Amino acid sequence: MRKLFFYTKQQFFNFKAMQTAAGFKLLSMSQLLSSQKVGELNKNQKYYVDLSSVMGYTKTNDSQQMLFEQLFDSFGENIDFICDKMYEEDIKYIFRYIFDDFSDVDAASEEIIAEKETIIETPSRKRRIVDLNDKELDDFFKVFDASLYGHERFKEEFKKLVTAYRVFNKIGEHKILSLFLMGDSGVGKTEVARAIHKALGSRTKLAKVNFGNYSSHDALNSLIGSPLGYIGSDGGELLKRIQESDVGLILIDEFEKADSAVFNYFLDVLENGKVVNSQADEYDVNGYIIVFTSNITKENFRSKVSPELRSRFDYKGMFNLLTDTDKKKYVHFRVNQIISKYKEFVSEDIPDGLHDRVVCEVDVSKYKNMRDLNKKIKDTFVKLIGA
Repeated sequence: MRKLFFYTKQQFFNFKAMQTAAGFKLLSMSQLLSSQKVGELNKNQKYYVDLSSVMGYTKTNDSQQMLFEQLFDSFGENIDFICDKMYEEDIKYIFRYIFDDFSDVDAASEEIIAEKETIIETPSRKRRIVDLNDKELDDFFKVFDASLYGHERFKEEFKKLVTAYRVFNKIGEHKILSLFLMGDSGVGKTEVARAIHKALGSRTKLAKVNFGNYSSHDALNSLIGSPLGYIGSDGGELLKRIQESDVGLILIDEFEKADSAVFNYFLDVLENGKVVNSQADEYDVNGYIIVFTSNITKENFRSKVSPELRSRFDYKGMFNLLTDTDKKKYVHFRVNQIISKYKEFVSEDIPDGLHDRVVCEVDVSKYKNMRDLNKKIKDTFVKLIGA
């Protein structure tokens, strides 16, 4: 037996956007009215099939009920079902031998989203991990897990960290959840922040500061602004990026390129939960997650970063290269994602078997860096879409 989810008209487009970001593809049942069509679906792709379009037909054609019941046996475990809530009463009865569990989707209506957008600049309204209820937290981890490939051990440890952090933040004993991720370029460190950003449902840019763009001698001034009285004095990049974001997340990239003054500054931020710039403007980042990334080795980490700052990081971990199995899963996911976007924004007309052809041409064993692998996927797609 299967589960059916109901959505309202006001929820549909936000639900679609959220599930597409999580790797799902939405189809209408009208596109799948034969077992042959169902059999052609990609078993590596997750789908939501919308039954709304066939409800009017089945209501007036009782003889078709048996055919639909037989057709549902063709669907695999990678397929879930949704329907417009206006058909709730009818579908529960008509498909009573197909579904035994019914639930409403968890997606805000467009009116609620619009209301939130009008007050997005208010610091207390930023979406933080500590503010999510249990259902929202469960959805957060679903999107996070789907957005970050491999690194399964880290995912489990991250869930435990978040669970403990939410408890101790509420009783005032843990202001910021800080992650320090080490490893070679392209192994997925920055993707952790992007996955959190997506899972929190952000509609703005990720608040990111990259110390690779600074020279060491002016890093702190670039971060928090020059002291008052200096020509061109401003509030600095960090506060600007925080104010532009709608979620409680900051990414500090290439942290090893900062100097001791910056290290001491972040020691204070992690301890007090406040960002202060050179103009004495203060911003409360209590409840935030800060992800620090670095290409530094474990050995250099101890010599470069002071014991006081090291002890402030809630998680310190080395990210290794993905296995070939994880890379293959990523290729399947990425190709499906590109094809879905291409159909939505460019054209529904794509060559037959495009997904499998792209996957076959990408030899994951040749790529250690995920950026290089992603480039190969895109280059292969462009070549075959025009073939």
